[in-house]
Amino acid sequence: MNQQCNLSPTRQLTESEQDLVWKKPSSHKVSQEEQRVCQEIKRNWHRGEMKIANILLEGDAGTGKTQLAKALSANFGLPYTKVTCFADMDKSDIIGAILPVISTERMNQMDLSDKSALQALYENDSFESAHEILMNVLGLSEEMAARKMKQLLKLAMEQAEGDNVEYRFYPSEIVRAYQKGYLLEIQEPNVIRDAAVLMALNSALELDSSINLPTEIIRRHPDFIAVITANRSYAGARPLNEALRDRVQHTEKMDLPSKAVMMERAKAKTGYGEEQVLDAFAETIIVLDQTARANAIKGVAGMRSYFYWVDAYASGATATESLYHKVIYKITTDPDEISLLEHALHKHQLLDRLTEIESSVKKNEFLTT
Repeated sequence: MNQQCNLSPTRQLTESEQDLVWKKPSSHKVSQEEQRVCQEIKRNWHRGEMKIANILLEGDAGTGKTQLAKALSANFGLPYTKVTCFADMDKSDIIGAILPVISTERMNQMDLSDKSALQALYENDSFESAHEILMNVLGLSEEMAARKMKQLLKLAMEQAEGDNVEYRFYPSEIVRAYQKGYLLEIQEPNVIRDAAVLMALNSALELDSSINLPTEIIRRHPDFIAVITANRSYAGARPLNEALRDRVQHTEKMDLPSKAVMMERAKAKTGYGEEQVLDAFAETIIVLDQTARANAIKGVAGMRSYFYWVDAYASGATATESLYHKVIYKITTDPDEISLLEHALHKHQLLDRLTEIESSVKKNEFLTT
């Protein structure tokens, strides 16, 4: 089923924006969740207050939440971008930051990495977020870039003391997507600790909203779509903020797909097609996933583990040994928890099935030599 649908046919993207539109790889398989979300967005797109533009994808790691968010970018021809939330986010991470432009003389007295970061910020004339600039220039993660920005702000303020300096506003990635009309994936907002930060995020997700920046007031672009992706809570984890949930117009409960779908995706992703092996591996992943959740083991057996396990086996690794390195140790390395997982596999006779697969392969190799 072809999901391609331009929500705003008259809109012209710049070349750099076109590069941000996700391109589906040949291995991508359209899921029921993708079909459903696309149909709901298209059906309500021009219905005013009934418009669906805030989506929540909630489920365990490896169930395809980010893949689905990117697929929506491809389906609607919208530039894709993301923000990964972290516990110590503050309002500047939601809105952006004001930075003084200090003199070249004072910059030359600074540490080389700080100087390079400030120069990159000062020389950037596009609507690129400050965090993205620092991530590209210094090779930082998003959280580290946010901390670096705060450090640079403090440093620049100190260096600018006594000078008559100009100030420049650097928007966040959220503001950039909000104003430009991109598809923004907001990853794990349930980790944010500061209630004021959550309030700012909640306010930005109102359909007919505006954001008060230090330099101007901006309104939500009509094409802006927010896709919130959150891992399903484990015991003791912080639940997703109720006010944030209330601003969502459509939610998908993301679980491991059916075994048949898992096998089909693994074939497309890895190029390996032995049904007996794919079936046994998929069944193993399902049992490990269920066992981990039932015993509050925080690791997850998901589609990524399945793909890498199948690929390792197809490349010559043994089924049982690669099971530990590609799946079990990714879930946990705690000996007691590993014993629980192994017990579940024995109970479902899956370790025997994997051993039989090994024996069958060796027998076939012997007969063909």
